Amino acid sequence: MFAPRTIAWPLVALFAAGYLAPYLLPTTVGRLDSGLPLTATQAGAVGSALLLSSASAGFLLASKVDRIGARRLARIGLALAVAGYGCAALSGSVAAVVIGATIGGFGSGTATTVAATGIAALGVPPREGVRAWGSDPHRTTTLGLLGVSALAGAVYLTVPHLGPGHGQPLAAIALTALAVWPLTNRLPLHSPTPQTRRTRTPLPHLRAGLLLASTLPCWSLAQNALWGVSGRMGLTQAHLTEATVGAVFAVALGAGLLGVIGAGTLGPRLGHALPIGAGTALIAACITLSASATDLTTFATGEIAWNTLYPIVLSYVIGLAASLDPRGRWAVLVGSASSLGTAAGPLTGSLLAAEAGFPTMGLVLAAGLLLIAVPMTLVALGTGKRSLPVVEIQVEAPVYDKATAA
Repeated sequence: MFAPRTIAWPLVALFAAGYLAPYLLPTTVGRLDSGLPLTATQAGAVGSALLLSSASAGFLLASKVDRIGARRLARIGLALAVAGYGCAALSGSVAAVVIGATIGGFGSGTATTVAATGIAALGVPPREGVRAWGSDPHRTTTLGLLGVSALAGAVYLTVPHLGPGHGQPLAAIALTALAVWPLTNRLPLHSPTPQTRRTRTPLPHLRAGLLLASTLPCWSLAQNALWGVSGRMGLTQAHLTEATVGAVFAVALGAGLLGVIGAGTLGPRLGHALPIGAGTALIAACITLSASATDLTTFATGEIAWNTLYPIVLSYVIGLAASLDPRGRWAVLVGSASSLGTAAGPLTGSLLAAEAGFPTMGLVLAAGLLLIAVPMTLVALGTGKRSLPVVEIQVEAPVYDKATAA
């Protein structure tokens, strides 16, 4: 579908444009809270609406990229992102901001879908032959992560110096989408070959797959519940300035990239049960530490450690899902389930923080993660005798639900 050696950089740019919104979630939610007549919970709900809209684009369009055409669909997504986020940034009306953020979120999800589809179609990994940096899926993903991490870090460091208001993070996302637009000229208009029709076969390992797909939304929700309120935690509980919180997030995003690279380096050497089970337990400890932080050292330690561990564990989870079905159907379903949890995270974190406070929120999220780790580890143990791939995923964060000072 794609010509790897000629369109890798457009895919990297699309990747960065699509993933910038979830990476900037903390600062976006925090700025909505401080710059508009919204409560913290309402601002979290806007963040959840943005992410849910982005996830819905993936559900709706993942199988339609070839038919619609990568160039056309990418331009539609970028146009929606520019229009939606741009209007939300410029408007002082709460209703207009909500509608704009939702439209922009769908545009971000559309761009991400085109990028992910193109990256998956790039071809064999480097061990199959000598390939340029931009022509290998894993390397292209890493370049995309580098790009979005660097861009988000720059925004986190810059936004605190641009004055108050809700629009700066949203404007940064809109301007990024606008800057990427010219690169879509190098995307194909149509798929060069029709897709092969495949015989329908039932999903293998149904029990294990359903168990994994049912637990991962809760796992992702816990991660993004923390990320969605991290900016407010740093400002109001740790008593840090917005510039300091932004610097912590910039470092944390870099640590997350190191986590992705680390997961790819480790590969299946540790199996899947240990990284998933022990990794989730460590993440629970990081959430508790970060949510109870009252000073810079504790806050930075919790956020950076969490950002490092999250993509490592997620990559093993997606790899575990991929091992359940060679056609990748469980990987798609589990990834989609994760997106739903990601979308619900900001609202959940805001509600828990408003009702019980940040430390109690952290304890609740950590306890939930420890409970969820048990069935996830059991699935990994049950499939341990098979060869289990480790998938280099696009972090969210990620989603991370990662991103800035309130």
